[in-house]
Amino acid sequence: MALSTSVSVAKPCFSVNAISNPYCKPGTMDSPSVKIVSAGDSQLFGTKISISISITRSLSARTFQTRRMIAVAKVSKGSVPPSFNLKDQEGRMVSLSKFKGKPVVLYFYPADESPGCTKEACAFRDSYEKFKKAGAEVIGISGDGPESHKAFAKKYRLPFTLLSDEGDKIRKEWGVPGDFFGSLPGRETYVIDKNGVVQLVYNNQFQPEKHIDETLKMLQSL
Repeated sequence: MALSTSVSVAKPCFSVNAISNPYCKPGTMDSPSVKIVSAGDSQLFGTKISISISITRSLSARTFQTRRMIAVAKVSKGSVPPSFNLKDQEGRMVSLSKFKGKPVVLYFYPADESPGCTKEACAFRDSYEKFKKAGAEVIGISGDGPESHKAFAKKYRLPFTLLSDEGDKIRKEWGVPGDFFGSLPGRETYVIDKNGVVQLVYNNQFQPEKHIDETLKMLQSL
């Protein structure tokens, strides 16, 4: 087998931060190639690679294949996150680029009205004047629709923007990790400086109020 044209893999098993759609079916006995279909490296959007992978293993004259995997880079400290256009609780479209020139505290949370998310939202509300004093904008994002956000914000008198990421498209693009083997959407907060660069990534599913303490500390240091 020529190394320049094919790759043999002993075990078709992956552990990656990725969106995958594996399947198995009978294939051929030839070792297939691993081919990068497209790749891009952008400071604005991070690295996003689309890879077409075919892996075979001979087992009693049978082979198996795994198909197409799309790997998405996780937003991290020092990176410029991808922008977005999402509806807020009033149904208006909001873009991340709208806030350039001021610090942004953007937090992803699992769902409106859940106990932990309510605690977190109310903690942001109770410290909202501190965030305003620091010149920062607070934005919450979950997969709930605008109507749910509107009711949630009204019930708890939330003074900040809630955005609707239905289908979790932005959550996936940013690489927000899930909990309980991905069954629960992650709780992750980002502090973005006035130049649009991420200065803090904080993840804590079970102590939602700590997100407020950590973000305020970071804002004071900017």
